[in-house]
Amino acid sequence: MILIGMFDSPFVRRVAVSMNLLGMRFEHRNWSVGKDFELIRQFNPLGRAPTLVLPDGEALVESAAILDFIDECAGPERALVPRSGKERRDALRLMAVATGAAEKAVTQLYETVFRPPEKRYRPWTDRCHSQMHAALAELDRLAKGRVGEWLIGNRLTQADITATCVYTFLADALGIDRGAYPGLAAIAEGCEARPEFCSVKADWFPPGDGG
Repeated sequence: MILIGMFDSPFVRRVAVSMNLLGMRFEHRNWSVGKDFELIRQFNPLGRAPTLVLPDGEALVESAAILDFIDECAGPERALVPRSGKERRDALRLMAVATGAAEKAVTQLYETVFRPPEKRYRPWTDRCHSQMHAALAELDRLAKGRVGEWLIGNRLTQADITATCVYTFLADALGIDRGAYPGLAAIAEGCEARPEFCSVKADWFPPGDGG
């Protein structure tokens, strides 16, 4: 399998971490949605990352769809999203809140990269900023209220992976105060120490060049 996209993107990175944890080997194409747009479009008409190309040439797009596929391949006992019930609902909610924070961060970054100062609409970026921090506060609240080491149940799940990848992205890209959300920071610190995360962490670079 071939994973297309740069690890500065939390969406690409959560796929890579998940595949590492499940022991799924992949070839990485470190392509930028900026300078490598036409290369990516050979596999994904939207020119977006992540894109996962299967051995038969089929291309899966969007991280949620890719994660669903790799969970299916792993089987119900190893899948990173709980199979059913409250644990599944809780995991999906946490993932939605985390990816929502990432999307609001990307909006803020693109506003500064692609628009000249006189064209920027400050009320919009302020709103995105407040939504991003509200999402982080909710993740932090849930992290502080956890019973064990992980966000859901007694094992690492996609909720931990996604929250960590998003938190690290926000800290690197927007410079959020790492001490402002101690519960979330503790989860991220534990995950980032694992080799499955360390091996797919890239130095963050100027906005607009990531997936």
